[in-house]
Amino acid sequence: MSQDISPPPHIPVRPDWLSLHVEEALEPSLPIIDSHHHLWQFPDKTYRSTDLLHDLASGHNVRATVFIECQTCYRTDGQPEMASLGEVEFVLKEIEAARKAASPTRVAAAMVGHADLLLGARVTPVLEGLIRCSEGRMKSIRNIGVWHADPTVRASVATPPPHLLMDPRFREGLSRLAPLGLSFDAWVIHTQLEELRSLAGAFPDTPMVLNHVGGPLGIGPYHARRDEVFRQWRTSMLELARYPNVHIKLGGFGMTLFGFDFYNRPRPPSSAKVADVIRPYVETCVEAFGTQRCMFESNFPVDKGNIAYGVLWNAFKRVAAQASVAEKADLFHDTAAQFYRIEAI
Repeated sequence: MSQDISPPPHIPVRPDWLSLHVEEALEPSLPIIDSHHHLWQFPDKTYRSTDLLHDLASGHNVRATVFIECQTCYRTDGQPEMASLGEVEFVLKEIEAARKAASPTRVAAAMVGHADLLLGARVTPVLEGLIRCSEGRMKSIRNIGVWHADPTVRASVATPPPHLLMDPRFREGLSRLAPLGLSFDAWVIHTQLEELRSLAGAFPDTPMVLNHVGGPLGIGPYHARRDEVFRQWRTSMLELARYPNVHIKLGGFGMTLFGFDFYNRPRPPSSAKVADVIRPYVETCVEAFGTQRCMFESNFPVDKGNIAYGVLWNAFKRVAAQASVAEKADLFHDTAAQFYRIEAI
């Protein structure tokens, strides 16, 4: 493992490096919904529909995808709280571009947007605007809550205040989701899972999905403490599983916070190698939550700095190789379709 305890949150994508290892898709007919990916246009990096379609052409049967907010292309005029509608407008244009390219995948069949829940009751017009602007694709809202007191723990590019999920104003805002048919995408790290447990208990009628298996840290003060962190994380996840409104996304393993520094190696990892590394985390989540509350995600292009798209889905298929037909359907397609209310594909 690298001795760098504070790597950048996003590893640059190196197409030439990724091309050093290419695999044919395993179980190429297995229906998939990619439950978590981004599209963005930033001064220093882009990931547009053409880039996504290139990754989708790796041989897997990805029927639909779920776009996740990433604070791109926000409106620069009008009411500040409405700025995130600009991201939805950007994604709709990318959807149209994918249609014109005759993509067999329903890109962004569902969307997860951003509305500042710290607005409390005043967030309702923003939520209504997102639903209306998205042409009905808006299914969930994400406010990133990742925070740690140690500055070497750079687990996200976002900088939320500490204990966001415990803030009364935030909770007042979150109470506005369920009446509008919206869910909540939670992104916190393993040291914050008790806060998510409190939130899930306070809002049992709000469906929630925890991104990236709850972020068991492998950087900063947690570097070289993987077994200890795993035990703490597993205990927290088993407790969180008691709340039936909470679901789990199985992925994000290419993020630097895990400390799996594939990017430092001469060649990109094989799916067998990735499967060996991620298996304990996936199996723990499935054991705790069951397949009907677990869904695989690519987290692209964030994870693309470490793992190629086709290789990643092969790794997921290797981990799930002993699952039944029904369990595989849940993990790769049905749970995401149910949670994000995606019509039959």
